[in-house]
Formats: sequence, C-alpha cells, structure tokens
Amino acid sequence: MTPFQLPLKGERFERMKKLFNFSQSLKSPSPTGRAGEGVEGLHSEILRIAIPSIVTNITVPLLGMFDLAIAGHIGSASVIGAISVGGLIFNMVYWLFNFLRMGSSGLTAQAFGRGDVCSQRGVLRLALTISIIFGLLIFALQRPIEWFAHIVIQPTDEVWQLAVAYYRIRIWAAPAVLALFALNGWFIGMQNSRYPMFIAIGQNLLNIAASAALVFWGHMGIEGVALGTVISQYAGLIAALCLTQVLLPKSLTSLQGDRLWSFKGLDTGSFFRVNRDIFFRMICLIAVTTAFTSFGARQGDLLLAVNTLLIQLFILFSYFCDGFALAGEALVGRYTGAQQQSNKLACVCRLFVWAGGVTSLFTLIYWIGGDQILRLFTDDAEVLVAAQPYLPWLLLIPVTGFAAFMWDGIYIGATATRQMLYSLAFGAAVFFGIWMLPLPVSANHHLWLSFILYLSGRSLWQTVMARRVLTPPDHPL
Repeated sequence: MTPFQLPLKGERFERMKKLFNFSQSLKSPSPTGRAGEGVEGLHSEILRIAIPSIVTNITVPLLGMFDLAIAGHIGSASVIGAISVGGLIFNMVYWLFNFLRMGSSGLTAQAFGRGDVCSQRGVLRLALTISIIFGLLIFALQRPIEWFAHIVIQPTDEVWQLAVAYYRIRIWAAPAVLALFALNGWFIGMQNSRYPMFIAIGQNLLNIAASAALVFWGHMGIEGVALGTVISQYAGLIAALCLTQVLLPKSLTSLQGDRLWSFKGLDTGSFFRVNRDIFFRMICLIAVTTAFTSFGARQGDLLLAVNTLLIQLFILFSYFCDGFALAGEALVGRYTGAQQQSNKLACVCRLFVWAGGVTSLFTLIYWIGGDQILRLFTDDAEVLVAAQPYLPWLLLIPVTGFAAFMWDGIYIGATATRQMLYSLAFGAAVFFGIWMLPLPVSANHHLWLSFILYLSGRSLWQTVMARRVLTPPDHPL
C-alpha cells in the first residue's frame, strides 16, 4: 500500500460516514450560537428544514379531510356540505392572518443568526400577544363574520343551519389557531421545522380520535366533529408552548412578574412594519385567488370544476416548493443576522438548485401523467374531456411559479417584506389588467393566461430586485 492510498480511503470513509449519518443533520443548531462559517453543508441544512416542512404542508389539509370523512358517515349529504362551507369560512378568515407566521420566522431567524436570545424571546412574546388579541377579536366578531359568509357563499337553508352549528363551535379555537401560526413561524426561525411537523401529525391523529369518539360514541353529530377539531387545535397549542421550553428553557414561564411579557431587546417597529407589509400582501393575494374562482364560476359549473381540479395540482406543487421556501426563510434570515454574505448568497443559489429540481420533476409528471392524475380526482367523463384543452397551462404552473415561491421565502428571511408587497401588487395588476384586455381567445384560456402572467410578474419583480435585497449597500456583489 502506497502512502497515496491512505488519503483516498480516508475520503471514501468520510463520504460513507456522511451518508449514513444523515440523521445527524436533522439536529438543530444551538439557539445561542451564531451560524456556521462553512458552506459545504448547505445542502443538508436546506434538506433538514425543507423535508419536515413539506410533510407539514401535506398534513395541513388533512385536518379538513378527516372532518369530511367522519361527516360522510353521519348519514346526510347536507352534513358534508356544511363541513365544506364551515371550512371555507375559516379558510377565508385565517388566511388573512398568515402574516403572523411569516413575520415571526424572518425576524426570529435573524436574531438566531446574531445569537440574540433576548430578541428571539421578544419576537415570540409579541407574536403570541398579537395572535391572542386577534383570535379574541375574531371570536367577538363571529356573528358579523357569519352574516358576511352567508351573503358570499349563499348555501341552502339546510346546509347553512348545520354549517352554523359547526362554525359556532370551531370559532372557539380561533386564539389557538392564530397562536399556532406565530409559534410555527418562530420554530422555523429557530431553524427547527421538525416541531411543527410533530405538532401537525399529532393534531391530525388526535382530531381523528376525538371527532370519531364524539360522533360515533357520543352521538353529537356535526357538533362532535367541530368539538374534536377544537380539542386537537388547543392540544397542538399546548404542545407547541411546551416545545418552546426545549429551544429556550427560560423563554416564558421561568420569567417573573412584569418580565413575562417584556419585549426588551426587540425592535418592535421592525416587527410591526414586517407584519403590516405581509398583511397587505395577503389582501392582494386573496383578491387574485377570489377573482380567479369568481371569473371561472361565471363560465358555468363544468369549467369551474375543471379549474378547481387544475388548481389542486397547483396547490400540490406549492406544498413541495414551499418546503424549500421555508428553508429559505430560516437560512437566509440566519445568515443575514450573522452578517455572513457569502453564506447567504451560496444558500440562495442552492435553494434555487433544489427548487429547479422540484420544478423539473413536477413538470415532467404533469406532462406524462397529467390526465391520469386528474382521473384520481374524478371519474366524470365530461369534466375529464373538458379539461384536456387546459392541460398545457398545467405545465406552465411550476415553471412560472417556482421563482415566486422561492423569492418569497428568501425575502421573508431578509425581512424585505416591502418588496414582497410590491411584487404581489404588481402581479395582481398584471392579472386584472390582462383579464380586462379584449383578447381573441376563449374566456377560460384568457383566465389562465392572466393567472400564469400573474405568477410570472411576481417572479420577474422579485428577481430584478434581488440584488438590492440580498446585497448590503456597502458590500459589492
């Protein structure tokens, strides 16, 4: 054996050790330490946050699906419709408050990068305080929300009566739901996406057990479904609060007296600025998605069904891409706080490598098996035939959308929320502007063109502004 063989075997051993010790990369960094200096482990760092985030994203809609499954065995089609209507009301309300998660993650990640435990605690306390206030406000305004939802949705009297019973029980969980938004964002900022995954899985399991027990053993009907969901959401909140003590053992309950809700060390101005920008961004986003559904509904039930199926595939892609966007929130925020410019830029490049891979995979899957995937959602021959002309738009969704998703995560990490707002406003202007143009195409093709250009507009704006966002004024790129 020559001396030159020993390093070679050592290199092979190290590679094998890294491969089989991948689980070690799932451990979160110390909350009091600054971000690491090297870039060699960035891919594993990205996967450490992205994979649990993808699992969490996939489990989120399961909560409503389990409610529907249990409702389907109560014995009335109206119950299923009521669960759907009730779920739509909460989606409309809670979506608007998603800024609580986004705003918490970027600021926490930057505090983590600086090793600033005081700011980490301050973000958590302030986000929880605001989420509880808004949760109580939603509860107090439940009747006006109920009245507005009835005007917008206009269900049948039988369905609405059941939906109200479901809604008036689930509304009690509003403070818990919003607090979980804030906690999940804080966990991501603390470079820990496993805890939100564990909480989401635990919530779903408890929801199934509690709802099934209340419906089938307690004979509570749709009220049992709602109560089971409320129980699971408060259980998730309690679990999340306990897990904060693992990351920051003295973050909340160990503090005494007036220090419990002290925001010392936190730039509250930045906190409210970030959340304000994201709130108005969410209004623009809701305007586009609501308009897309409304414009599609005007073309009849058949094309509405087609658009609904295609949007489900858009959402499926977003679940995977958002996992890497969440990794961007955590890592870009971490390196921004640590003032490690080279690590931050290297992280952005690697994030787009992974996002490009996910985009290529989904584009290939939709190209080869788009029709077969639609058959998993419906066996209605008329809907499947009507969907065929619109499948090419499905192929453009990943290509035009992935950059917008990734930049959102990166911009949140950099707390460049004003540019996020501008990009969404620009994309919304493109959507409505193209829709109002008289084009020589059918209305639904016109609608999908507007939507694709909306995604492209968001991506374009953020790509152009990326240099300004990612590069400090005194740092040459």
